[in-house]
Amino acid sequence: MGCLAPQLPLSSHHLHNRRTLDASTQIPKSSLTPSIHQNHNLRLAGNFNDAVTSLHSNSNSNYNDAVSTSQSITALLQQCILHKNIQLGRTLHSLISASPHLRNDVVLTTRLITMYAACASPSESRSVFQNFPNKKDLFLYNALLSGYARNALYRDAILLFVELVSVAGLLPDNFTLPCAVKACAGLTEVELGEALHALALKLGLCSDSFVGNALIAMYGKCGFVESAFKVFEKMAWRNLVSWNSIMLVCSENGLFDEICGLFKGLLLNGGGDEGSVPDVVTVVTMVPVVAAMGEVKLGMLLHGLALKLGLCGDLKVSNSLMDMYSKCGYLCEARVVFDLISDKNVVSWNSMIRGYSKAGDSHGTFELLRKMTMEEKILVNEVTVLNVLPACLEKIHLLSLKEIHGYALRRGLQNDELVANAFVAAYPKCGSMDCAERVFNGMVGKTVSSWNALIGALAQNGFPEKALDLYLVMTDSGLDPDWFTIGAILLACAQLKLLRSGKEIHNFMLRNGLESDEFIGISLLSLYINCGEMLPAKLLFDKMENKSSVCWNTMITGFSQNGLPCEALDTFRQMLSSGTHTQEIALMGVMDACSQVSALRLGKEVHSFALKAHLTEDTFVTCSLIDMYAKCGCMEQSQNIFERVIEKDEACWNVIIAGHGVNGNGLKALELFELMQSSGCRPDSYTFMGVLMACNHTGMVTEGLKYLDQMQSLHGIKPKLEHYSCVVDMLGRAGQLSEALKLVNELPYEPDSGIWSSLLSSCRNYRDLDIGEKASKKLLELGPEKAENYVLLSNLYAGLGKWDDMRQVRRKMKEIGLQKDAGCSWIEIGGKVYRFLVGDGGFLESKQVQKTWVKLEKKISKIGYKPDTSCVLHELEEKEKIKILKSHSEKLAISFGLLHTAEGTTLRVCKNLRICVDCHNAIKLVSKVVEREIIVRDNKRFHHFKSGLCSCGDYW
Repeated sequence: MGCLAPQLPLSSHHLHNRRTLDASTQIPKSSLTPSIHQNHNLRLAGNFNDAVTSLHSNSNSNYNDAVSTSQSITALLQQCILHKNIQLGRTLHSLISASPHLRNDVVLTTRLITMYAACASPSESRSVFQNFPNKKDLFLYNALLSGYARNALYRDAILLFVELVSVAGLLPDNFTLPCAVKACAGLTEVELGEALHALALKLGLCSDSFVGNALIAMYGKCGFVESAFKVFEKMAWRNLVSWNSIMLVCSENGLFDEICGLFKGLLLNGGGDEGSVPDVVTVVTMVPVVAAMGEVKLGMLLHGLALKLGLCGDLKVSNSLMDMYSKCGYLCEARVVFDLISDKNVVSWNSMIRGYSKAGDSHGTFELLRKMTMEEKILVNEVTVLNVLPACLEKIHLLSLKEIHGYALRRGLQNDELVANAFVAAYPKCGSMDCAERVFNGMVGKTVSSWNALIGALAQNGFPEKALDLYLVMTDSGLDPDWFTIGAILLACAQLKLLRSGKEIHNFMLRNGLESDEFIGISLLSLYINCGEMLPAKLLFDKMENKSSVCWNTMITGFSQNGLPCEALDTFRQMLSSGTHTQEIALMGVMDACSQVSALRLGKEVHSFALKAHLTEDTFVTCSLIDMYAKCGCMEQSQNIFERVIEKDEACWNVIIAGHGVNGNGLKALELFELMQSSGCRPDSYTFMGVLMACNHTGMVTEGLKYLDQMQSLHGIKPKLEHYSCVVDMLGRAGQLSEALKLVNELPYEPDSGIWSSLLSSCRNYRDLDIGEKASKKLLELGPEKAENYVLLSNLYAGLGKWDDMRQVRRKMKEIGLQKDAGCSWIEIGGKVYRFLVGDGGFLESKQVQKTWVKLEKKISKIGYKPDTSCVLHELEEKEKIKILKSHSEKLAISFGLLHTAEGTTLRVCKNLRICVDCHNAIKLVSKVVEREIIVRDNKRFHHFKSGLCSCGDYW
């Protein structure tokens, strides 16, 4: 963006000398002697050697010829500045030094100083200045000061300014101050800049536009935007540079609304200022702002304005417009601009490649790179490689990545640390961690960034143990971790659920003041969330002052994933109240929370919000909506959303198939599976998970075994452990326990606790002690710290009347410090979720709720209800067992729902445990006597109770 800054030092120097030099550079031809006139013509023809030879012959002539020679040398020095021809300049310098008439010429000396500075040799400018034999005037000081500023020797410029004022005793003018002010900007010395501002006020120079423009740029560079605006507003006369300068200040400081207002003011002629027609600098200042704002329509207006003003022929304008379109996601428009550029430079190619790469268009990225390498005048550089590598995302790109790596090695581009680090990060994404490690090991003088590249790649690509090991090697080598290292290590700890190690890193962060960093703060949140520690996560979240949308999203998703749906919903409400822009991921988290407690009304409100925010076009949001309605037991609405999706992908089909499966609509799920295949969409492992679930919940064992076989034989999909787990559960539910155990023993994987748990549960239902004890032994080996494993075994013994064995299991739980999860049910009424625990009598309306159930029980007893005390797995009297049955959480929730809803309203209850036989029988009859549909979702499936029947057909 340096090209956008006002060229104050050089411009002021040139304008300064215009008063004394322009007469010599634009002398009327009639006043030249014949020999000098000849030199002038030679200069115009570019024959500099002949011109210098002619000047040599006249350098010792009479006074009139010497004056004319001085004028021609001045003109030739100007050509040296324009063409950066330092060799010719040095020849002219020798000629001036050899002539007694010329060496004392202030104008020539001033031009020499400027020439050397323009040719990037400020040391020779300084030498000319120091060797001038006479007293140095302000012209010479200004020339050298301008040269220092031009070559970024800002400290030298400040020291020279001090010398000018205190030693030479000269008063700075409106050409001195801009150079000194630019030096203050370069050093970000705002206090010194303010002192110069005060000096300008004292000397009455603030009315000069060059001084004002320099002050605007200085204050903006130092972040003092308000001061920059004050200077701008107090300027008596503003030129286009003034407007461009203040707009650049706004751009660099993120004041996008202000820059748009300024641009509008410029178009309205800036209050009558001259030269207010936008130029190239104006456009290339505005276009990146539009790109940052994502306002492509405004960008199109700027494009039209640039066309109208004839500015699109400028390469900087075309490059900025192309970059704007690609950043706004308009790649086709960006490509049109790119193709129209006749003199493309490396920036043009790199910008277009970055656009394709950022959009995830690997084919377009690689194709454009090939075309770039075919251009003779354009060379692929480090930036090109850095732009291409993000497009290497999958295993299919590994060969292309290796080709790019080979090219980079041949060109020596990998010597750049950023490029080497980018290859380290890219190889794991393409499935080659070995290549990443080889690139890393080949790096000389590894910095923290180099270590971060590999540690981050390991953590992000499923190698958390290696990431931690490498971190220890890094610290042992004497390097201190930075914020990126800490973020990567926290990610590794989160994946491994290493809470203790994560807490140690948290303490390190506190000691080193890193907790305030948003990136690390979010990584720390993720650690606690993944480890199920929501209380410290909430405390950390509450301490964050400026919460970004990512923070809110992380917290909402964390509550939802850890089974705290109510807290997720509350956090979402707080997010909306804070004014934070809601993103798709937050909606997905809150819809998952609605699903967990079957909060249909809240889910509908979220759906409405998504429609108003135009977020339903996102595939993930659409799938979340289908899933939410399905998990609220509302399959009609779920199916409606599914059917409105024009281009259905695998995820969309998978969600609807699984939805019908979990709601007991097995035949519909299989019908959709066939439709999916006929539509040309290939099923994946998730599809078959939904299909097997549908077979499981409807007892279609033969069909389930058939689809398990077809996974690999027809579709080439290797079944995973979760597929086998579903089939084991399906066989167990059907009472085929021996077949289930045989399948477990023949699995190509080591059975996990989920498989043994489901087998043990089936053994309890079918009272099979032999297989049950085998399953429990394996289960307790895998999860000796999980209470639910002991509960399943205890229930098996209790169901068989083995009370001594049951008490022994319960005693073991007590010794370990484990406690059974209490039965809990949720019901949503009026947009609020209410929770009920088994035996809970402490809530406000508990007596009224209990009376309601007693009345219901009397009604259903008349049509055949008898309490099934086999569900009470305690050694108690029959009366005590019946009393316990009355206080089951789903019965309390249903009674509460009947009290607070209108007749005919569907009740939706969500339960954390499997519904018992007694509750199932009772709720069937309740649905008949109250003439309502009651939907209960337990931890396995849905039960739609209506008119005395259940959708599961009493098979669950």
